[in-house]
Amino acid sequence: MGDFDGKVVYITGVARGQGRKHAIRFAREGARIIGMDLCAAPSEYVKYPTTTEDDLAQTIEKVEAEGGEILAEIGDVRDLAFQQDLVSRGVERFGGRLDVVVANAGICNWGKVWEIDEQQWQDTLDINLTGYWKTLKATIPHMLEAGNGGSILLVSSVAGLKAMPVQAPYSASKHGVVGLAQTAAKELGEHNIRVNTIHPYGVLTPMGGEDPDALEVFNTMPQFLPHFTPILGMGMAKTDDISDSVLFLASDAARTITASTFQVDMGAIRV
Repeated sequence: MGDFDGKVVYITGVARGQGRKHAIRFAREGARIIGMDLCAAPSEYVKYPTTTEDDLAQTIEKVEAEGGEILAEIGDVRDLAFQQDLVSRGVERFGGRLDVVVANAGICNWGKVWEIDEQQWQDTLDINLTGYWKTLKATIPHMLEAGNGGSILLVSSVAGLKAMPVQAPYSASKHGVVGLAQTAAKELGEHNIRVNTIHPYGVLTPMGGEDPDALEVFNTMPQFLPHFTPILGMGMAKTDDISDSVLFLASDAARTITASTFQVDMGAIRV
């Protein structure tokens, strides 16, 4: 018996990294998965390796290896109609319910406030903030119709609680996610749907560990390094570290927790 037997979970950015690990862990606990990923470069300003169709195929294989069922397709969180169609088909396929939503798809890029390009700003906000709102718009009606309550998790960042230098669009979008989540929590409380944000520090994924622009910033602007140094000097988190918190907040063990900013950041917010 798993903690999520019979439940249905929707995850954006499922092809790799944190999203893939969340899907595997939920499947291991008995959940059925609806997932999506762009599987292409989301913006010309993203310099780390982006997801591929092969990555998504591997996620499907890994979920099925856990005995899980999954409907996962290529699409863009900026495309509301796509998300609405995918979620509707997934809910119908998996018995007419939706219990957990994990808005995870996002991008990161670098540059000083007055030096970044207009499109760089817009791409980041469109994916990291407006894309999250579109995820909520596509999913909440199904949760309300099912009437089972549930849990919504919006993946923010340390940069969503503490402004980070050289990351203006990223910090702005991740701060915006907090406001979006807390508004939704107040509106959905009467329906027993909880909404929380989770705030990791760096995670060992291609976005977190293979970004050449990040390395350039740290090499050429050492004055900003203290802002990125957490209290616990253990390096980057593993995807399992973040999944531990996601599964907790989605579980009945967290039934009293909503509108929270759940920090998984090695103390970075306090530096």
